[in-house]
Amino acid sequence: MKITPAVALAILLLFVGTANAQDGTPLKLVHTIPLPGLKDGDFDHFAPDVEGHRLFLTAEENGKVEVLDTSTNKVTHTIDDLKAPHAILYRKDLKKLFIVDGDASAVKVYDSDNYQKVGEIKVAIDADSIAFDPATSEMYVVTGGREAHTPYSLISVIDTNSATKLRDIKINSNHVEAIVLDKSGPRMFCNDTGQNAVQVIDRNKGTVVATWPLPAGDKSNVAMAFDEANHRLFVVTRTPGKLIVLNSDTGKVVADVAAVGMVDDMAYDAKQKRIYVAGDQFVDVFRQKDADHYALLGKIPGSFRAKTGILVPELNRYYLAVPHHQGHEAEVRVYEVQP
Repeated sequence: MKITPAVALAILLLFVGTANAQDGTPLKLVHTIPLPGLKDGDFDHFAPDVEGHRLFLTAEENGKVEVLDTSTNKVTHTIDDLKAPHAILYRKDLKKLFIVDGDASAVKVYDSDNYQKVGEIKVAIDADSIAFDPATSEMYVVTGGREAHTPYSLISVIDTNSATKLRDIKINSNHVEAIVLDKSGPRMFCNDTGQNAVQVIDRNKGTVVATWPLPAGDKSNVAMAFDEANHRLFVVTRTPGKLIVLNSDTGKVVADVAAVGMVDDMAYDAKQKRIYVAGDQFVDVFRQKDADHYALLGKIPGSFRAKTGILVPELNRYYLAVPHHQGHEAEVRVYEVQP
């Protein structure tokens, strides 16, 4: 059989298409959203409004919150009267945004329709990570520590219905990062980065009930996620870059896998049994074989300090914030999650 140029091209295209379909990449880049006007500096966290087709992104070092339309993949608004926004809670029922502004020592409240500021809750300086309990409408905010020049940190408890601070929970460490809640009980887990440990807190009593040190040599635990059904707590360290899996009942380490460094965000997908870890230059995607076994599924090229990401399962999308650096404009990369 004579192979004509047309036949050769068809065979080549068929081969490429088959290879791409079988390459097993867990994330496929489908859109890029430019973020013009931002200078160099990190992002911190996303928050979704699925029904309203919006995504909120804190440009921490630019003092702004970018509002993205997830249908058109465009920026629709910028909130720019902030100092150093970190985390965001969106209350759909109240039509309010609660934005943690670390340098302003406050949680600022905005109308989510017109983006006008409608309130402010004072907290200690360096307010950062949050967790939200929909059963009580209470938001937990990490505050204090290093910037407050205190040997302890606080987790401030805020009633989002009345926009008032209720109390503080004291942690004897000057550096606390991510926090997650146990929905089936009163426990709260937090990354005690200052002491390379995980603190377990009874959020009803406001007391630490257990301290789980990380293995020797594992430091700078920043990101955290929780597989409550399988009693597995996921912690990522920066030194070295590592995913550590703990039994959430006992604190025992059941697995650890090398991971990308300079991680800030991670997400657990209970449906697909995957863990997404955003760090410097890469997004690592891990497969949960079972509760005690994990393997790297894909290493997606990222960018310089692109360590802020979010999985939105309802949209089958993963979003990665890429900061402005060395003449490269800031952007958000939109990935379609592959089966």
